[in-house]
Amino acid sequence: MPRATHFDRLGGEPAVIRLVDAFYRLMDTRPDAQRIRAMHHPDLSSTKAVLVLYLCEWLGGDKQYSAQRGHPRLRMRHAAFAIGLAERDAWLACMHGALDETGVDPVLRDELMQSFFKTADWMRNT
Repeated sequence: MPRATHFDRLGGEPAVIRLVDAFYRLMDTRPDAQRIRAMHHPDLSSTKAVLVLYLCEWLGGDKQYSAQRGHPRLRMRHAAFAIGLAERDAWLACMHGALDETGVDPVLRDELMQSFFKTADWMRNT
């Protein structure tokens, strides 16, 4: 029997949508996230939709992100933004809080945070 993906363990697309909503809600309210929130448009609807697509694929779900937008090319897509330690850490804090807020199993949360850290740290450009 195939091993369940992170996507399946999380609860599929509905859980990813809840996670993204919680993530951006925290980004809007955490003082340490003000700089990364300022990198986004005031209206987050399209940004949320893209992150849902990306996370669904990244977590092992359907490859709709790649089908619609091509290769993620995360560093290239974020090159215009100054991303240092503070921005990385604020992003990770928002994601950790969102995982907690949405009731993700602590074992899965820790697995995901390890992976998120690697990606977020790789995104640093300052």
